This record gives sequence, structure tokens and C-alpha cells, in this order.
Amino acid sequence: MTRIVIIDGHPDPSPERFVHGLAGTYADAARERGHEVERIEIAKLDFPVLRSQAQWQDGPVPQDIEHAQQAILRAQHLVILYPLWLGDMPALLKAFLEQVARPSFAFRYKEKGLPEKLLSGRSARVIVTMGMPGLFYRFFYRAHSLKSLERNILGFTGIAPIRHSVIGGVESAERRDRWLSRIRDLGLRAL
Repeated sequence: MTRIVIIDGHPDPSPERFVHGLAGTYADAARERGHEVERIEIAKLDFPVLRSQAQWQDGPVPQDIEHAQQAILRAQHLVILYPLWLGDMPALLKAFLEQVARPSFAFRYKEKGLPEKLLSGRSARVIVTMGMPGLFYRFFYRAHSLKSLERNILGFTGIAPIRHSVIGGVESAERRDRWLSRIRDLGLRAL
């Protein structure tokens, strides 16, 4: 059994959003196989945007963020899903990650050398949806937002290995059905 936290990064709480469907499919399949699953839906959380380094380092941690941090600490595997908006993750997901990945939770500064990675021992799957073809995002845009998340947040805090799924052309019902099947398989295997 694997303890999984699914972070649904779509800022719109409308249930018809494809990201919500993917998150639900992964969760249902994982539970079916006996994995323990917690879901965090950022569209339903209440937290402010951080506006200074002082807030980030020493400011109070909002209750919803504290609950998310505790879920992440319990997890062995994270699944982060988001739609590509203007070539990047939605601002609300970025604000959530900034709130969660605070010093002394996600990493610890040391007197010398690189910070200590406090989230080691966890793996991750990042699932990104978009209207454009996935290959175009990967090769023309070089998947820069995905690489940034993997390197600058997940890797920086010690999360590894990190796998990803890039889902392009989400307007096609046929493609959506194929991807729901693939995501179900990933959920069963906790990958």
C-alpha cells in the first residue's frame, strides 16, 4: 500500500473540468488497489498570496496550507495535476506551492552549502493538460513550466523520482477517454 496525496491544481471548482476528472479517476483506481489517498483541491482552499520574503519565511501558515503540509508529510507519492495556462501552471497553484514550500517545512537553510531537502523519500507524478498537441509543448516550448516545477520545487525539496504525463489536445473526447484509461492504470500502480 502506498500513501498518495493528489494535488488538483485547477483553480476552477466546476466539476466538468478535465483535470478534476483525471484526479478522480487516479484516486478511485488507487483506492481500488488498496492505496491510501488524500485529495487537495486548491480551488476549494482559502489562503492569501504571499507578497514578501518575510511573509514566506516567517509569516503565519494558513490553516488550509497547514493541512496540506501535513498530508504531504504523510505521503509517499504526490500526484500534481494542472492545466497549462499561458504556457505555465495557473497562478493559484503557484501561490499554493509557494505557501506550502516554506523554509523549515520543505527545506532547511544551512550555514554552508545547499539547503537540506526535507521532503526526500517521496516520489511524484505531474500531469499537465493543454489544448495544443503535447509534442508541440515538449519540443517547441521545451516543456519549460513542467521542467521548472520538477527542478525548482520538487527536486529542490528532495522529491524523487519525478515522472510526468503531458496530455495535449484535450478538446477531443476520444483523446480524453484514452487518457482517462491511462491515468486509471497509473492510479492502480501508484505511479
